[in-house]
Amino acid sequence: MEKQNVVQLDFGFEMEPTKTPNPNLSPKSLKKAKSDFVLDFMDLLQSPIIVYPSQWQDAVPKDLLNNITMARMLTQMRGEHMASLTEVVAYMMPRTFESPMPSEWVNIYTWCGLQYAKTFKKTGQTEAMEEVAPKQLSEYEMGLLKRLRVWIYEKRRQALKDSMKTSMPKLSEPSPNDQRELFQKY
Repeated sequence: MEKQNVVQLDFGFEMEPTKTPNPNLSPKSLKKAKSDFVLDFMDLLQSPIIVYPSQWQDAVPKDLLNNITMARMLTQMRGEHMASLTEVVAYMMPRTFESPMPSEWVNIYTWCGLQYAKTFKKTGQTEAMEEVAPKQLSEYEMGLLKRLRVWIYEKRRQALKDSMKTSMPKLSEPSPNDQRELFQKY
């Protein structure tokens, strides 16, 4: 079969034409892309929620925990390979109950809380958070936040991979690969 040429027709829309995928993808890279997609999707839906280990970790509100899956999806749709701001709030909340934090981390926590309230339309929380939270974070604070988000993301994915390894069923005997073995009469 010959390689087909693709023709882009102009219907007057003001959009750039989309690029066709590279047809020279090897089967291995295609398989890896598919497995990465599956892992990403499982990560969004099934990864555990990472919280600061403390006696206060059960104090994270259920409403916040219920919105983490949606926040993960929004973050994934933006192409960010890091934890969502909602996950940062859930992680830091038990830490805020332990002892006072440095001012940089207080700014990060309150700013992330404000973003959470704006994203999920928490009007009462938004008004309260706007009085306390900074309008924007400094470059240093943004760097700290990015490192925390990446760290939470990596811990979450590693926990998912570990749980997948332990939940995989072990076969006691090798599975028959030969069709004759499957239909052999005893």
